[in-house]
Amino acid sequence: MLLGAYRANLLYTPPFALARPTFFLPLLQGRSHTTSHPPCSTGLSLVACLPSRNIATCLPFLSPLLSWPTVTRSPTSTADGLSAVESTLLNKRSVTPHYCHSSQLPSSPPYSSRASPLRVIMGSGTSKPVTHTSGSSRRSFRTPSLQSTAATTKKQSIVPPRPKNGEREAFTAAIDQGTTSSRFLIFDGSGTPRASHQVEFEQLYPHSGWIEHDPYEILKSVNECIEKATKKFLDKGYEVGDIKALGITNQRETTVVWDTKTGKPLHNAIVWPDTRTSRLVHELRRKEGSEKLRRLCGLPLSTYPSSVKLMWMLRHVPAVQSALKNDRLSFGTVDTWLLYNLTGGVKHGLHVTDPTNASRTMFCNINTLEYDDFLIDWFGVRGVKLPKIVPSSDPDAYGSISDGVLAGTKIAGCLGDQSAALVGQCAFTPGMAKNTYGTGCFLLYNTGYEPVMSENGLLTTVAYAFKGFKPVYALEGSIAVAGSAVKFLRDNLGLIKESGEIGELAVKVPDTGGVVFVTAFSGLFAPYWIDDAQGTIFGITQYTTKEHIARATIEATCYQTKAILAAMEKDSGTALHTLAVDGGMSNSDVCMQLQADIMGIDVDRPKMRETTALGAAIAAGFAVKVWKEFDELKNINRDDRKTFSPTTDQGTREKWFSLWGKAVERSRGWVDNDATDADLE
Repeated sequence: MLLGAYRANLLYTPPFALARPTFFLPLLQGRSHTTSHPPCSTGLSLVACLPSRNIATCLPFLSPLLSWPTVTRSPTSTADGLSAVESTLLNKRSVTPHYCHSSQLPSSPPYSSRASPLRVIMGSGTSKPVTHTSGSSRRSFRTPSLQSTAATTKKQSIVPPRPKNGEREAFTAAIDQGTTSSRFLIFDGSGTPRASHQVEFEQLYPHSGWIEHDPYEILKSVNECIEKATKKFLDKGYEVGDIKALGITNQRETTVVWDTKTGKPLHNAIVWPDTRTSRLVHELRRKEGSEKLRRLCGLPLSTYPSSVKLMWMLRHVPAVQSALKNDRLSFGTVDTWLLYNLTGGVKHGLHVTDPTNASRTMFCNINTLEYDDFLIDWFGVRGVKLPKIVPSSDPDAYGSISDGVLAGTKIAGCLGDQSAALVGQCAFTPGMAKNTYGTGCFLLYNTGYEPVMSENGLLTTVAYAFKGFKPVYALEGSIAVAGSAVKFLRDNLGLIKESGEIGELAVKVPDTGGVVFVTAFSGLFAPYWIDDAQGTIFGITQYTTKEHIARATIEATCYQTKAILAAMEKDSGTALHTLAVDGGMSNSDVCMQLQADIMGIDVDRPKMRETTALGAAIAAGFAVKVWKEFDELKNINRDDRKTFSPTTDQGTREKWFSLWGKAVERSRGWVDNDATDADLE
């Protein structure tokens, strides 16, 4: 058995050196093998620990051997390269708009009666107790060919346009500000996009594990999307006044600070998967009172929420320290930054947020949906100007666009991206769930009016909070790396030229050949919460090809989704039978069939996958009465849904998942949490 190890850290170590670099030639050049030995021999053949930073500096060493060009990062490259607006995706399918998940929607209010929220099963079927069987640690690597999937398509009648009764048709719009790109979409009354535009922006990686965005670049990309999408809308004969309101949905946890008096950012935004706070989190876990945090705010202490990102800036950024001392330090997540600038900025911009975003900071009490004095003092942010928390759907709380082509247009809704996707899937009934595959992957499960504290590694969060109705809560499983792993293969390793190629590669092999890729570029989130894990590839042999690596990359997201699903079933006591999906990676039939095979339940994909933007538009539309009753949504996004059914047996799935669990355990311990602050700067 050949066992090798590689770990790169661009801050502290030179490009890697391997005793036998020629070992990598067949793998990285994608050669087929004629060897007769089985896909997985007697054990672990190679362990390759891959940090999330660009390892292009290592490639010149290999280029002469591999005949590769040196990889350079495009300034407009995205963290996943999997936009649902672009037509070139995992399987190079053209994308059309997302459709809702629920066939049973209450009229008004948008929630079912206050019954036991976790006893309702998402999807069809009857309640069954969850059973857990232990599988063998050995894996059978043969799986059915994915070229003939078990997917079926459901067709329903086309949703008719909203009756006009002599009036002009009413539209709502949505700003969808994501991790790698911004977009603006304008929806009609049936939830169909009539115009859209998308702009990618630069990802900044100053050090290993650090991910930043320029706040002005975020704002610039949003303004460009608004201008160009609106122009397309007007070119079709519509008028600006036809857009009755717009909503905002955004990447959550990403932290922005600015000078209250000048409106200028004091530091780049620290993005949600950034891990620079790993040592700080390690320190805080030993602090008195840490055991109270989850009960108060619903979140575990990790590198994920905004609180530790703000604490890090207060410790390490002089401009932030000075602003706090002079009572001019404003804080917000991306929604707050956009709302502040779109409504007038330093002159008269609003400093507000909604409960779905506030609940991700660790400053907000999950029960009262107000800032908690204990949390504010415990994290040491007393004196920081925090945004006012207002309902997710409200005709008056968010003001109007101050200038530009949509000047005067009302902003009437705001939802964090994953909550927006839940609303966009019309998952208003407790027990319904959705999974969004983007830069990361996020599974939300509607728990109704009461917050439910998970005992199995999930987050308690706010699903949505519309004005005039009780807030609705959710359990969430968050995966830090999904589409960004595809980007890693493209931009860092050069294994693919376009993101769409990964599905084409994965389908060329019947299995991973024994390879397991733990994509822990930012540690592992739910349900594991392993901060000191890093990206690790297990099981490489001379049989391994880039096709195996591609397939293992897709499987990594599918396995983590299965782990979250198992945790949700334990917390709820019920088994889910169908999972509604959306997001860029969901466009791949290969990925969705693998997901069904690994989970053992149906995967339900809408035709229109822009459910995140649709959710923000719904929040805004309800505030201004474009939709007056929730029953009007029951047919939105229901046409041409596609179902992927599992083609594997339970024994095979258990063997696969057992091997994944073994790989997760071996990925621990790569981050040095005892490093000093000086080492990290």
